[in-house]
Amino acid sequence: MKKILLIDDEEKLRKLMARIIELEQIEVSQAENATAGLKLLEKQHFDLIICDVKLPDANGIELIPQIKRIQPLAEIILLTAYGNIPDGVQAIKNGAFDYITKGDDNNRIIPLVYRALEKVELSKRVNQLEQKVEQKYSFGNIIGNSAPILSAIEMGRKVAQTDATVLLTGETGTGKEVFAQSIHYASVRKNKPFVAINCSAFSKELLESELFGHKAGAFTGALKDKKGLFEEAHEGTVFLDEIGEMPIDLQAKILRVLETKEFIKIGETKSQKIDVRIIAATNRILEKEMETEHFRCDLFYRLSVFQIHLPPLRERISDIKLFVVEFVNLFATKSNKKISTISQDYFKLLEQNSWKGNIRELRNVIERSVILTDNEILNIETLPLEIQYPDTETSDITTTMALSDVERTHIKKILDYTKGNKAEAARILKIGIATLYRKIEEYKL
Repeated sequence: MKKILLIDDEEKLRKLMARIIELEQIEVSQAENATAGLKLLEKQHFDLIICDVKLPDANGIELIPQIKRIQPLAEIILLTAYGNIPDGVQAIKNGAFDYITKGDDNNRIIPLVYRALEKVELSKRVNQLEQKVEQKYSFGNIIGNSAPILSAIEMGRKVAQTDATVLLTGETGTGKEVFAQSIHYASVRKNKPFVAINCSAFSKELLESELFGHKAGAFTGALKDKKGLFEEAHEGTVFLDEIGEMPIDLQAKILRVLETKEFIKIGETKSQKIDVRIIAATNRILEKEMETEHFRCDLFYRLSVFQIHLPPLRERISDIKLFVVEFVNLFATKSNKKISTISQDYFKLLEQNSWKGNIRELRNVIERSVILTDNEILNIETLPLEIQYPDTETSDITTTMALSDVERTHIKKILDYTKGNKAEAARILKIGIATLYRKIEEYKL
């Protein structure tokens, strides 16, 4: 049942309004002044507070921030005997849902209560989703108990409480974006946007437009104004992945953002203030890039205020079992399979692999294994040949095998797994969609 707190020193009017609202099957508590109302707010949860503006011990408009501090998701409707525009404007600015005049607006109160309660319900759902996202990207969900990753997590927790710029280093596939999200969601900016961009995925011109936005007519094809990611992420975090790939002249503009908290849209001459935290990541050794003048020294020193290195998977072998269990559960659920056992030989081969693609490569291997297994046991036969026979050339292994039969069976299993989605099947098989169609026709699948 929804709960409303009614704060008003006029007893007859307060009790009348409480009775009207209670007829709607809504629970109403009453308080005769601000002090009593705040005490109830400290003890009980309320969805909506209806409060008189003129109370014996407080002004209702000035009371709004106190109420919001105690119960942030609750909505507030203010009542006044003498409505005026300045008070109404200030009430809304302070966070009130609405401001109505006693007597004149009695016919509005019930519809207004329902609209306010609908907003409260929406706010609760949004809050629940935010909490789920925060939990999903928390440091506690980063997999691993090995010393290298625990050291990185400890550093991440510490820097998250500050507003320092962070540089994440490490090989491709070590989870730098996940780590950046953990820093963001452990910071005071957690309820603001987290915006990520891969600097290697765009040309210089397109990357500049994506980062800073542009005005209509700034260049051919710029038909309307566009917000850049820095503007979209105001008060939040911008994650610049693969910053080592950023063109040298665009690096100067990132440096300006770091130094002045300002940027200029393409096609504008006036700078715009911005409040963002920057987390950058690279798989390159930037010190070497500086030596060859592919990366600015001044930008490097601004970015690496706090540097965290994420270890490759081969340096955290003890974590592989944890990743395997996590990924097996994920893909077994996705494919509606039950996998109860993972053979020790399976774990042993995975622990012996070099994992040049790190966690991302391991994830792909586990997904493939789950697709290929026909029973509840995950064994080495579902692993790629290069992992099963690490010291042997694949060509030597397959010369005595019927490759066409193996390929046909494999493609069929992938298509079954994707429920006929050929684009997804091509992604898993790591072949072009045209090649897949040709194979389907060849094997009459």
